[in-house]
Amino acid sequence: MSEKIDPVCGMSVDLRGARYKTVYKGKVYYFCSKRCLEAFERSPEFYLERGPQGMPE
Repeated sequence: MSEKIDPVCGMSVDLRGARYKTVYKGKVYYFCSKRCLEAFERSPEFYLERGPQGMPE
């Protein structure tokens, strides 16, 4: 699979060109933008428990 879902906004992220990613509890998460990455890093459990919430403010 060459795409993953951004856990913050729900957009598809093409892994071949993914610029934003982080590792949390041993799993790699991919993001469509720096804003989504930063939101996830502030509150990873929020997004993992509740799912994508749309683009962060």
